[in-house]
Amino acid sequence: MSGIKHIGVMGNPAYPNVTGALQRLAEIAPEHGFDLLAAELIRADRALGLPALPDDAHEIDMLITLGGDGALLGGARWAGPAGTPVLGVNLGRLGFLTAVTMEEMDDALARIADGDYEIDTRMALEVTSAHTGEDVKPYYALNDAVLHRGGLVRVVALRVWADDEEVGLYRGDGVIVATPTGSTAYSLSSGGPILDPRLDAIVITPISPHTMAVRPLVLRATARITIEVVASPEELMLTIDGQVGSPLEPGDRVTVNKADRPVQLIRMPGDSFHSLLRRKLKWGDVSEPTQDDA
Repeated sequence: MSGIKHIGVMGNPAYPNVTGALQRLAEIAPEHGFDLLAAELIRADRALGLPALPDDAHEIDMLITLGGDGALLGGARWAGPAGTPVLGVNLGRLGFLTAVTMEEMDDALARIADGDYEIDTRMALEVTSAHTGEDVKPYYALNDAVLHRGGLVRVVALRVWADDEEVGLYRGDGVIVATPTGSTAYSLSSGGPILDPRLDAIVITPISPHTMAVRPLVLRATARITIEVVASPEELMLTIDGQVGSPLEPGDRVTVNKADRPVQLIRMPGDSFHSLLRRKLKWGDVSEPTQDDA
């Protein structure tokens, strides 16, 4: 048996089938001995009578996110520091981080009730921004921390350190500091490498660098990354997992460390990182063309 009793549910209300997925969960959860608690944003249908999700992730045994990777990232930032495992249900198209589709949800809950699931441990980041000389509460990130310009097309200058050793001055549109999980997100689209999510590593990827000599850099996970804003002729932003963040000014510093608690993602047995690459990115698709392809 899984030992899971109380299951929280979060989701992106912008997805038209969130209500249907929540209704289905409310039907099948009691069959497996689960109590369901739903976040306020997706409790619009009061007829379901679901209790509210608590503020503290320690009070639930598992979290289900309904939507796409964005919903999972938001759920992971909330549940990850508490060590609460997260199952992502994909209601969209690509869903690189989500584990199951809506059609697979019934089977997934049955398998979880039987203890037939795996925990995929993913490294997370702790990100602190010292804005105008004041430390703020650290952010928790599963994918990445991005320093990027928000205004006109002007080059920004960012000085980067790894521990106490200067890496160099990055001139361009910004810098991405990503986990192995985040290596397949914004970092990949900016020319960064794909990292196996089981690695303990941090990748620093420049965004549209001013010189081609500045390339992505992979560092050990224990490295303390410090980024100072040297020059920014317009608005500069720190964005966490593409969802939350704060403005930056020249002289501000951002520090990125490996978080003490990783994110625990629930996976079904048989899923693997390489099969995911093949399915989602058509990785290694070198099959011979057929007559239908002509």
